[in-house]
Amino acid sequence: MPFESELTPIDENGRSVSARGWLITVPILFFLVVIFSTFLLAHQQTPPSKADSLYRQGAAAVQAGDLITARTAFEQLVKLAPGGAEGHNLLGWVLLSQGQTAEAIPQFRTALRLKPDLALAHMNLASALAKSGDMTQAQTEARVAVRLAPNDADAHRTLGRVASFRGDLTTAAAELRRAVELQPTRADLRDELGSVLAQTSKPEEAAAQFSEALRLQPDLALAALHLGVVRWQQKQIEEAVRLLQQAVQASPGNAQAHYYLGRAFEDAAQPEEAIGEMQTAVRIQPGLVEAQTRLGKMLQRSGEVEGAVAAFRQAVQLSPNDADAHNNLGLALIQSGDAAGAIPEFETALRLKPDDSGYRTNLGTAYLQKADFDAAIDQFQSALKITPQDATLHYDLGLALKLKDQLADAIVELQKAAELDPQQPDIHYTLGVTFWQQGKFDQAANELQAAIRAKPDYAEAHYTLGTVLKQQGKLQEAAESLREAIRLQPDFAGAHTTLSVILRQLGDEEGAARERVLGAQISKDKTSLQAATFDTNSGKRLLGLGDIEGAISQFQAAIQLVGTYAPAHYHLAEALQRKGQTAEAQKEFQRAAELDPQLKPPGP
Repeated sequence: MPFESELTPIDENGRSVSARGWLITVPILFFLVVIFSTFLLAHQQTPPSKADSLYRQGAAAVQAGDLITARTAFEQLVKLAPGGAEGHNLLGWVLLSQGQTAEAIPQFRTALRLKPDLALAHMNLASALAKSGDMTQAQTEARVAVRLAPNDADAHRTLGRVASFRGDLTTAAAELRRAVELQPTRADLRDELGSVLAQTSKPEEAAAQFSEALRLQPDLALAALHLGVVRWQQKQIEEAVRLLQQAVQASPGNAQAHYYLGRAFEDAAQPEEAIGEMQTAVRIQPGLVEAQTRLGKMLQRSGEVEGAVAAFRQAVQLSPNDADAHNNLGLALIQSGDAAGAIPEFETALRLKPDDSGYRTNLGTAYLQKADFDAAIDQFQSALKITPQDATLHYDLGLALKLKDQLADAIVELQKAAELDPQQPDIHYTLGVTFWQQGKFDQAANELQAAIRAKPDYAEAHYTLGTVLKQQGKLQEAAESLREAIRLQPDFAGAHTTLSVILRQLGDEEGAARERVLGAQISKDKTSLQAATFDTNSGKRLLGLGDIEGAISQFQAAIQLVGTYAPAHYHLAEALQRKGQTAEAQKEFQRAAELDPQLKPPGP
């Protein structure tokens, strides 16, 4: 089963895993064999009771998760009994658990010098060498462990893990199968075998191992996570959501579980839940670049541009040499209206990937938004040298030329775009408007009708066609087009106003008066809404700066302009809540939810 190309596999610490892998590694220290067994120290010259006491103290600390105390005990143990291989092995294990790989390796080597046939020390040394990147020596030590302890499941597990990270999935699967045969009731071994089988594109065999792991240990969060990911990749979304919710409940601090649950919710068309899970993932582990990127895209689609920009900025900081990260941030900045901020992001993306016509197109779009038409034209023309049959590029170039009043050149590019993509309504619409600007009404009408054929609910095309027909003196046809524009978009003020003029020309004074009044009222309402939006945004900025009273004043002003503007009620509730006026805040939250059910009060 191939991994989705847009997603890099990540481990428990947010680091990328080998591209050959697709599932998350198990939540224990990398390749660590955790087996404490009693050992005899009678042959030492030191009193056995003291050494045994230190051993027991260290073992109890390990079980309690107190590695600092365990390290102190085992350091004293090896000083007290320097000839005891087991003590060095245990100290090495604790050091490795603390991430001190370089310090752990000598302890394991000392243990093996003292006791060459200590299989546990060979396993742990293999783990440490693998963690340090020395896979060749790690494999050698793991094979020695298997030779010394052929019936030890953890010896086979260690060799299987080393083989997996060397890319030898056949050996990895064989060793992990042997480990499962030796201890078939160990859920963790079945989970790891399932992970390797999934890497070898055997999803159903992998799912069988994950399922058995869950049967043996129902609260094994990683097995639920892994099986959930398999079902998600198989597009069994309902089952994936159930399993991933189980993983999140069992391990609420696992960022990856929240990440994949967010992906499953996204595919289940539950955007609010998807965003919530992705936000939890990045809150737990801000370094998960895939989660930051996905969160940015989700927020972008939902219209929360500021949040999208913030998420993409995090992704850029985490992966400064990722061209796509800069491109994503640039697109979000364009969406927010910050073309000036977007330009350096696209330029960085192009420095990293100079031949990417998509990045160059986006850079041209940023210049277009900045009204730097010459720079935009230059970028679009450069991109067309790379992808000359790209209809969107010809359209963008035509639009830039049109905005620069080079209408003849614009028409050439727009016609080429229409030839390459005849079903794209915007191309026909822009071409129609350009012909209209040239006074070529017949050609303009033909292109606008083509736009409507491609997109029958294109209200702007119906409106513009009505305007062109009016100028041609085709008043009845013009009225029909304008009425269709109004049917599709009842608050289209310009359509009402133009229809009023036509009806008056047709002698329908009553209809003309009605449309004129409607057009004027819609224009007034839109002006009020724009002002309410401005006041609400101003209030949000003040609230962000800590000026609660100023923010409340702005939100109340917005509500006076448009009493049904839900965001103003919602943000007023937030401000009142911060001021401590809980009852008033709840009323505003309730009013916001009545106006817009998507605006839900924040959780406790």
